[in-house]
Amino acid sequence: MYHNDPVPWTSHPVLAVCGWKDSGKTTLLECAIQHLHARALKIGVVKHDAHGLDIDKAGSDSDRLFRAGADVILQGPNESMWRCRQGPLGGLEFAVNELLLTNDLVLVEGHKQTPLPKVWLTSPANRSCPDGLVSLQEVFPWSPERVPRFLAFVDRWLDATWQCRPRLGGVLIGGRSTRMDGRPKQLLQYGNRSLLEIAISALEPLVDQVILLGSGEIPASLGTYSQLPDIRGSGGPLAGLLAAFRWSPNAAWCISACDLPLATADAMRWVLDQRRPGAWAVLPRRSPSRVEPLFAVYEPQARPLLEALAGGETRSIQRLQTEKMVMSPLPPEHLFAAWTSVNTREEFRQLSRSA
Repeated sequence: MYHNDPVPWTSHPVLAVCGWKDSGKTTLLECAIQHLHARALKIGVVKHDAHGLDIDKAGSDSDRLFRAGADVILQGPNESMWRCRQGPLGGLEFAVNELLLTNDLVLVEGHKQTPLPKVWLTSPANRSCPDGLVSLQEVFPWSPERVPRFLAFVDRWLDATWQCRPRLGGVLIGGRSTRMDGRPKQLLQYGNRSLLEIAISALEPLVDQVILLGSGEIPASLGTYSQLPDIRGSGGPLAGLLAAFRWSPNAAWCISACDLPLATADAMRWVLDQRRPGAWAVLPRRSPSRVEPLFAVYEPQARPLLEALAGGETRSIQRLQTEKMVMSPLPPEHLFAAWTSVNTREEFRQLSRSA
């Protein structure tokens, strides 16, 4: 199952830098990328060359393999280059989507006729801007202040784009609840609501749609919610997270476990407020050694990190806290209890008695 609804370009951190010949596009990009990289943002670039590409030595082993019909990845120390033919899945959209997987911002040099959000650079010889440019965001005249002005614009635009991407909620209900005497956690009653209803109510005001992740039993009253089966071959919460991202890879996923009786929308709103470009996931921290990955937010760029975990020997999501692109902020004291989980019947009874 795959959720393939088109996502508008305005929901992606993709920006075209356009201008007449000799308007300084490459110079501006070079300077801006250096500043953005210094701030720990990962940047991808698509550069258009109407005269064709010259990226490999004619007659080299890799060139011979390419000309024989293969797509080739050229690898060297700490770098690689993918040389592929532009087939039915090729073109600008394919290149941009590949770069979006592992970058905070994709800059496209040229492509003024595409529907991409774009800026226009004027030149000393031509100070005009073409009429009818689609999705034009701003015009930058030739001046010594152009790079800092462009960087200030990118700060505002990237933050707004990051925040407006589709937002989905996922409640994990795939566990077997062996420590709950086999009774599904999501069906346990805390007060006058099931734990599943509590998790849904913590996410629903903040997302476009709530999806149930896993094949666990659900009450008939919640039968209208879509349910995704876990990914085969992966166990635990990771199986549900992968199902979420494979179903809708362009969304920011607000994830909740179904064993958090004190979870609230206010706590998840705080997590969402921590989001920013460069942070591929926000996993709150309640102790120096552990993060809380199951009442947290994952951006689309987190998917390769999760896929890598699934392919490794140790599949604990706790390992994500070592990734520099993962934020682990400390929740404020008044929201701290929202991450209180119950793993055994005795823990649940004690918490219920204190309610």
